[in-house]
Amino acid sequence: MIIKILGSGCRKCVTLAENASAAAVAAGKQAQIIKVTDFAEIAAYGVMSTPGLVVDDKVVSAGKVLTAEDIAKLL
Repeated sequence: MIIKILGSGCRKCVTLAENASAAAVAAGKQAQIIKVTDFAEIAAYGVMSTPGLVVDDKVVSAGKVLTAEDIAKLL
Protein backbone atom coordinates (compact mmCIF):
# COMPACT_ATOMS: atom_id res chain seq x y z
CA MET A 1 0.00 0.00 0.00
CA ILE A 2 1.27 3.45 -0.88
CA ILE A 3 0.08 6.41 1.17
CA LYS A 4 0.93 9.89 -0.07
CA ILE A 5 0.78 13.03 2.03
CA LEU A 6 0.22 16.07 -0.19
CA GLY A 7 1.40 19.40 1.16
CA SER A 8 4.20 21.86 1.74
CA GLY A 9 5.67 20.02 4.72
CA CYS A 10 3.97 22.19 7.32
CA ARG A 11 3.08 21.02 10.82
CA LYS A 12 -0.35 19.77 9.67
CA CYS A 13 1.29 17.69 6.92
CA VAL A 14 3.74 16.17 9.38
CA THR A 15 0.93 15.33 11.80
CA LEU A 16 -1.11 13.73 9.02
CA ALA A 17 1.92 11.63 8.00
CA GLU A 18 2.40 10.46 11.59
CA ASN A 19 -1.30 9.61 11.91
CA ALA A 20 -1.25 7.70 8.60
CA SER A 21 1.75 5.68 9.72
CA ALA A 22 0.09 4.87 13.05
CA ALA A 23 -3.13 3.88 11.27
CA ALA A 24 -1.30 1.50 8.94
CA VAL A 25 0.47 -0.15 11.87
CA ALA A 26 -2.80 -0.44 13.82
CA ALA A 27 -4.51 -1.99 10.79
CA GLY A 28 -1.62 -4.43 10.36
CA LYS A 29 -0.91 -3.22 6.83
CA GLN A 30 2.42 -2.67 5.13
CA ALA A 31 2.46 0.92 3.94
CA GLN A 32 4.99 3.15 2.27
CA ILE A 33 4.50 6.80 3.28
CA ILE A 34 5.52 9.30 0.60
CA LYS A 35 5.50 13.05 1.13
CA VAL A 36 4.64 15.03 -2.01
CA THR A 37 5.60 18.70 -1.86
CA ASP A 38 5.58 19.57 -5.58
CA PHE A 39 2.54 21.78 -6.10
CA ALA A 40 2.13 20.71 -9.74
CA GLU A 41 1.86 17.09 -8.63
CA ILE A 42 -0.53 18.04 -5.81
CA ALA A 43 -2.72 19.95 -8.28
CA ALA A 44 -2.67 16.93 -10.62
CA TYR A 45 -4.56 15.04 -7.91
CA GLY A 46 -7.17 17.82 -7.88
CA VAL A 47 -6.27 18.83 -4.34
CA MET A 48 -6.53 22.56 -3.81
CA SER A 49 -6.44 22.54 0.00
CA THR A 50 -3.65 20.79 1.86
CA PRO A 51 -2.86 18.56 3.55
CA GLY A 52 -4.14 15.86 1.25
CA LEU A 53 -4.19 12.12 1.83
CA VAL A 54 -3.90 9.69 -1.09
CA VAL A 55 -4.16 5.92 -0.62
CA ASP A 56 -3.11 3.79 -3.61
CA ASP A 57 -3.55 6.78 -5.98
CA LYS A 58 -7.05 7.62 -4.71
CA VAL A 59 -7.61 10.93 -2.91
CA VAL A 60 -9.41 10.13 0.35
CA SER A 61 -9.06 13.46 2.17
CA ALA A 62 -8.08 17.06 1.52
CA GLY A 63 -7.81 20.15 3.67
CA LYS A 64 -7.91 18.50 7.09
CA VAL A 65 -5.79 16.49 9.47
CA LEU A 66 -7.47 13.15 10.04
CA THR A 67 -6.88 11.17 13.22
CA ALA A 68 -5.22 7.77 13.06
CA GLU A 69 -8.62 6.22 13.79
CA ASP A 70 -10.26 8.05 10.88
CA ILE A 71 -7.46 7.00 8.53
CA ALA A 72 -7.68 3.37 9.66
CA LYS A 73 -11.34 3.34 8.58
CA LEU A 74 -10.29 4.50 5.10
CA LEU A 75 -7.64 1.81 4.70
